[in-house]
Amino acid sequence: MKFIAIIPARYASTRFPGKPLAMLNGKTVIERVYQQVSKVIENVYVATDDKRIFDAVEGFGGKAVMTRIDHKSGTDRIEEAVEKIGGTWDVVINVQGDEPFIQPSQIETLCRQFEQAETQIATLGKPFTEMAAIENPNSPKIVVDNRGFALYFSRSVIPYVRGEERENWLTAYPFLKHIGLYAYRTEVLKAITQLPQSSLEKAESLEQLRWLQNGYRIRVGLTNVETVGIDTPEDLKKAEEFLEKL
Repeated sequence: MKFIAIIPARYASTRFPGKPLAMLNGKTVIERVYQQVSKVIENVYVATDDKRIFDAVEGFGGKAVMTRIDHKSGTDRIEEAVEKIGGTWDVVINVQGDEPFIQPSQIETLCRQFEQAETQIATLGKPFTEMAAIENPNSPKIVVDNRGFALYFSRSVIPYVRGEERENWLTAYPFLKHIGLYAYRTEVLKAITQLPQSSLEKAESLEQLRWLQNGYRIRVGLTNVETVGIDTPEDLKKAEEFLEKL
């Protein structure tokens, strides 16, 4: 099975402009992401709409492809990149450009989901360990069926544990945190980028609900590895502290 990994990277982030080029202990954030993914996947590209990012990637020996500036999501940017790169790929992996600590084991787990022919899209989930994190709307939750396919994603606490005090919910049910790493069969990626926004997606501001609402199935691999994403300059400081502890 042939895999290709695409890392979408924009310069014009609202909360942290220039984030991919921010320095993290001597290397840019995007270089650290690229190096982590390259430990597992041979064919890795950064898809960007900014010449500064393109040049930086080529400068550290990586591969990059320029894409349009008007994409509404990273998924759309990845689809354009795959078309421009060409070749024949069975599965396309989407790694966020602000995840410098993504681990090889997580990518390997994601890839293994496609050993099942019925897998169309795959992502990862991690068990929650703190109730405060479960209640954070910026940390989406997943509920899965008995075969490991996602039933729903939500920013709300799901499911509601009836008959238990809220402080006991964590021990009463195995709440699952969504890790925003995706992979798609190539033909599925092409199809889902043609879909209009769905009502659930608009309500929760979660793109994956568009796919579920249109009947696509998302298999959820499990990981116990925590990552540190970078959304703000404050997150960069936390990432530096995290790196020092490794």
